[in-house]
Amino acid sequence: MELLQLQYFLAVARVEHMTEAARSLHITQSSLSKTIQRLEEDLGVPLFDRIGRKLRLNEFGRTFLLRAERALFELEQGKQELLDLSGTDYGTLELAVTTASTLPPILREFRKRRPHIQFHVQMLTTEEMVTLLRRGEVDYCLSSPPVVGEEMECLIVFVDPIVVAVPKEHRLADRKSICLTQLRDEWFVGVKRGYGTRDVVDSSCKSVGFEPRYVYEGDEPARLSALVEAGIGIAFVPSTAINPKEEIHYLQIENHDLVREVALLWHKSRYMSQAALEFRDVVLQYFEQKTMMIK
Repeated sequence: MELLQLQYFLAVARVEHMTEAARSLHITQSSLSKTIQRLEEDLGVPLFDRIGRKLRLNEFGRTFLLRAERALFELEQGKQELLDLSGTDYGTLELAVTTASTLPPILREFRKRRPHIQFHVQMLTTEEMVTLLRRGEVDYCLSSPPVVGEEMECLIVFVDPIVVAVPKEHRLADRKSICLTQLRDEWFVGVKRGYGTRDVVDSSCKSVGFEPRYVYEGDEPARLSALVEAGIGIAFVPSTAINPKEEIHYLQIENHDLVREVALLWHKSRYMSQAALEFRDVVLQYFEQKTMMIK
């Protein structure tokens, strides 16, 4: 059994589609099919049920997938540990986030401390983020809402008030605060379901008797400000996303404790490099300062 076979098997198992997996691996489909066939021959059992052109992991495949993921996870941890032991101040920090508004100042401060460490950030839904975390494919997740699991450490680092963003020419722009019920007839722009702030907001509005009407639902929270400025709709945004340079007025929410909890997540078994530990320190210091500012 070869390491390459395991890597190719994981790629196919995760999408259950030979052509798509081959494309992601930048190899030909025939080469991938032959590698998977040799792996099945080595193991003595089929790992997939083949129905026409479709693939489905069978019982053997599902069992082997867990072991293969664990084996590759341990090898990656060994590689990282050796980099630390060699004193190499290079590498890549893998991050997944459901909330990106706080990330720029955190990354800016980290880059000052570790200028040679690169980072790769993915903006994901909570479910997608947790999948990568459980596979050991990311160092940290910055998540709202917090997620608790057997393999995960979850540290709540900030309680972020949610405010309402309206254009400066909006009828509510002369107010400092608003009740949720007074927003019943408004049109909203927001992120899709599955993102923490959206789920918290929808639940809170439903508790007072209405569901927000969305004219825009997207994957990029940073785009909401431009849509609000353009008068497309109003938006619920976390206080950490407030930008005083924008032509937007922000209203506090009355009589309702509408907040999102921001948490730092990491895999309990993942080896943490010195750079990763330093990144965690930067995150904690940043949110400690933010907490002091709103008290």
